[in-house]
Amino acid sequence: MANKRKMTMGVIVGNRGFFPDHLAKTGREEIVQVLRKARIDVVVLGPEQSKHGAVETYEEAMRCAELFKSKGDLMDGVVVTLPNFGDERAIADALRLSRLQVPVLVQATPDTPAKMGITHRRDSFCGKMSACNNLRQYGIPYSLTALHTVAPDSPEFVRDLEWFAGVCRVVKGIRNLRIGALGARPTAFNTVRYSEKLLESSGITVETLDLSEVLGRIGRMKDTDPAAVAKLQTIQKYVTTTDIPQAALLKMAKLGAVIDDWMRATHLQISAVQCWTSLEENLGVVPCTVMSMMSDSLLSSACEVDVCGVLGMHALQLASETPSALLDWNNNYGDDPNKAVCFHCSNLPKHFFKEVKMDYQAIIAGTVGKDNTFGTCVGQVKAGAMSFARFSTDDTSGKIRGYTGSGRFTDDPLETFGGAGVVEIPGLQKLLHYICENGFEHHVAANFSSVAPVVHEATTRYLGWDMYAHSA
Repeated sequence: MANKRKMTMGVIVGNRGFFPDHLAKTGREEIVQVLRKARIDVVVLGPEQSKHGAVETYEEAMRCAELFKSKGDLMDGVVVTLPNFGDERAIADALRLSRLQVPVLVQATPDTPAKMGITHRRDSFCGKMSACNNLRQYGIPYSLTALHTVAPDSPEFVRDLEWFAGVCRVVKGIRNLRIGALGARPTAFNTVRYSEKLLESSGITVETLDLSEVLGRIGRMKDTDPAAVAKLQTIQKYVTTTDIPQAALLKMAKLGAVIDDWMRATHLQISAVQCWTSLEENLGVVPCTVMSMMSDSLLSSACEVDVCGVLGMHALQLASETPSALLDWNNNYGDDPNKAVCFHCSNLPKHFFKEVKMDYQAIIAGTVGKDNTFGTCVGQVKAGAMSFARFSTDDTSGKIRGYTGSGRFTDDPLETFGGAGVVEIPGLQKLLHYICENGFEHHVAANFSSVAPVVHEATTRYLGWDMYAHSA
């Protein structure tokens, strides 16, 4: 898996002159220390640029905005810290003038009952309401800490900061996203239809490539091509390939090399692939292992050209910084109303399995022949926390909509083929009713994490999507 990306956040330290401004000085020092301890680079005014490095006047707001603009390409989000009441206008002005369009977290430091005299009373409890009121007037979206007031050095704020960092990654990673759509959707799957125009309105571009071009490039590639040889070695290191014909492995390697080159040349971050049945009939393998490897490397790849499905995978991956998979809500599990079987053929990333090996695609082997379906990654999904998400473009309403939620993959026994696992989700029947009543797809993105609230906050508050947060 890829290394976690270091983040950069701006800090606005609120201050109001007739409150103890020594609190602004120590508050700035404290929040900067906390962010740096979290391995976050900080962009903040220094004491030489404003009183205590805080923002109180319009002049100081202008200086803060200019500083933020100078680092705009690096900035992932902004933390507004209120060590005292703060000047709500200066905070809002600094954000408006910076034109950053990044997530904002508002934090207020609590008072101490033994320090409520004029020299130490903060009133940030009240000041936070005023700051938020002005941000709303200015049309600036913002997020809140779980507690109304929270100390920057507290475990509670560490959790807030981790949550907010995930929100920032999701927002930045979806805006200006480039998705590769390889091949047309399977004819039988109207389910995965989507609107490129609605995605484009959120800054998401879809780059297409016809399968004929892929097959042509593979046909012109020699068996000794360095890219194909390197990819073959990578495949054999990635998954057990016992009993898989060498000719099939070489075809997979060439397919992987062509896809890698296409994505690199066109600056694509994620992909959705037509996995059946043209590749099996015209190349003689399934693309599952190649796609599994991409997803395991945080380059999410979805089957059946499910572009909105891979978008869900990507959002969860951005939030957790771990691989995502696309699964079918596939079967009931006995008579337990809160359990189900999630399955795919499969291209699940190796990260999802207890143990994994390469095999053939059992479902379509009867149609195109077993020898043309080698390349699946099969095994049982391991147990652990599960976050799930689904996005869909609703052309009728002109909106992007979706749902998020949490559950867990269980250790329940399961004798089947492909990549499959049992999930337990509180209130599952309620969720299934919601999916069916609102016409959502049977595909769902899943991730070993607890980041559903992160994805919900990012997509609703900052992207403006119509989302449902599932709860029992």
